[in-house]
Parts: sequence; C-alpha cells; structure tokens
Amino acid sequence: MRQRNMACFDDEKINKFLSCSETGYLGLFDGVYPYVVPMNFIWHEGAAYFHGADEGKKVDIMKHNNRASLTVSESFGTIADPVPARTDTAYMSVMIFGEIIFLQDLEEASAVMQHMLDKYVPGYYETPLQKSHVDKYRSSLGSKTFIYKLLPQSITAKENPMNKDKSFFPGRTIRSDK
Repeated sequence: MRQRNMACFDDEKINKFLSCSETGYLGLFDGVYPYVVPMNFIWHEGAAYFHGADEGKKVDIMKHNNRASLTVSESFGTIADPVPARTDTAYMSVMIFGEIIFLQDLEEASAVMQHMLDKYVPGYYETPLQKSHVDKYRSSLGSKTFIYKLLPQSITAKENPMNKDKSFFPGRTIRSDK
C-alpha cells in the first residue's frame, strides 16, 4: 500500500466494517479481462460468503480460476479544504484476496443463508430458514442457488476518517473556512 499512513490494521474495526457493509465487489479473472460483480455478502468467522446461481459467467470463471478478491468500500462524505488539491473523501475500504470454495455441505450453506437473512432483513421472518428450502429452491430461470465462500489469504484495509470540522455540507463555502 503506497500510503501507509492510511492503512488500517485494527482487526476489530475491519471485522465490524465487513459485517455491516452491504455491497462487495467480487473480482474474478477469466484469462482475458477482469470480471467484477457487485454482490450482497456476509462476513462470518473470518470468511466472506455470497450466493448466486449455479450457472453463468461468474460460475464458469470460478470453476476455472478460484482465486478472487472482494473489495468493500464506504464513503463517509467529502472533506472540504480551502486548498482545492486537499479536498478529499472520508472513507474506509477493505480488500480480501483468497480462494473461492463452492460449499457442498447443506448444513453450512443453510447457516450462511440464515446469516444473510439476519443481515439484510433482520427480524422479518418468524422462523429460521429450513435446510429443505435451501436444497430445493430454484430461481425464476430454474437455477439452483449455490453458496460460495471466499477464504482469505490476505486482507488489506485503508481509511481516511472524517474530520467533523471539515465535513462538507450544502451551503458551506470557502468563506466559512477563512
């Protein structure tokens, strides 16, 4: 990482960030081009999990090259500065590099899907997800749902925290900062 002063090594902060963020960008390589797909995901017990159809371009790529990355980034606003080149963005980003595993165990797949429901629609369902639902569900196109696990080999994180005194808001002008 070029800007080492922006690196985040706080595992607790990284885990909380990954647990709360909603969208990750799964990076795959088909041998010709990078292929990046926005995904809902969960961060659970040191791995990232996502789900999708059991067929398609993403699956074809993962079957031929199971190395992948997941990038998660959140913007926390713009940092204003009287010097135009110092105007910046407050953010945190995490990049996970590792290998994709196609989950075969119905018990683990069902637990992952329950964690996804707990993250994206907490409290919506009155009963836990049944394994039979995960096993038998087919999409409107007839595809079975697969659960994928990105097992990290390395993780990097970077942040630029918001300085509340410099937070840009509509109506703030350079005159406010002089």
